[in-house]
Amino acid sequence: MTINAVRRISVERKIISISGKRQVTIPLKYFEALGFSNEAECILQNNAIVIRPIRENTGSEFSEQILADLIAQGLTGQELLTKFKEMNKKIAPAMDKLISEADSIAKGEKKGIKMADIFEAEDK
Repeated sequence: MTINAVRRISVERKIISISGKRQVTIPLKYFEALGFSNEAECILQNNAIVIRPIRENTGSEFSEQILADLIAQGLTGQELLTKFKEMNKKIAPAMDKLISEADSIAKGEKKGIKMADIFEAEDK
C-alpha cells in the first residue's frame, strides 16, 4: 500500500496489543505505507495518541530562500556555509513556536488575528 492509498482511506481501524512494558507494534502495512524508520513522534491530542513517522527536517523547504538572502548579503565560501547552517538550525524551533501559538489560538487561550486584518495591512 502506498502513502497515497493510505491518504485516500479516511479511516482504517486495527486493534493492537500493548505489552507489559507499554510497548505497541505498528502493523507492517501501516509501517511501510507511512515510511516509518527507527523513530516515531508520539502526540497526545484530543484524548487520542497520534503516532507518526519522524521526517528529518533538513530545512529544504526554506533552503533556497535562505541561500538567496545570504548571497544577497554578499556571503560566499565558508562564511556562506557557516551562516546557512546557523540559519537552518533556527527553522525547526520557529515552526514549533508557530504551531504552539496556533494551538493556543485554537484553544481560545490567545486571541488570533483575522485574515482580513492581515490583507488589509498589506493594502495600506
